[in-house]
Amino acid sequence: MTYTEFERDPNEPPRGHARVIYLGPVAPHWEIGSDFGDRALIDGFRDRVQARLQLVPPHDPQFRRNRERVIRDAEREGLLLDWDLGEPEE
Repeated sequence: MTYTEFERDPNEPPRGHARVIYLGPVAPHWEIGSDFGDRALIDGFRDRVQARLQLVPPHDPQFRRNRERVIRDAEREGLLLDWDLGEPEE
């Protein structure tokens, strides 16, 4: 099944949780933690997030596009997603 064919029921409980934390201007920029969920699911998500954000700090123009991709990925997987960018959200 491809991602485009897969739709989650919005009434389904979350399958896990992920927190994306910005560590600062020196690489690695990001840490991805989790409070609950299947370890394999979280590890796969973590790998994809690291691939998208590894060299992209939040002030980089590419960050917004990649952040949207991470959000869509979390929605597809049924994960609750938190961001800690080290500053208040706009």
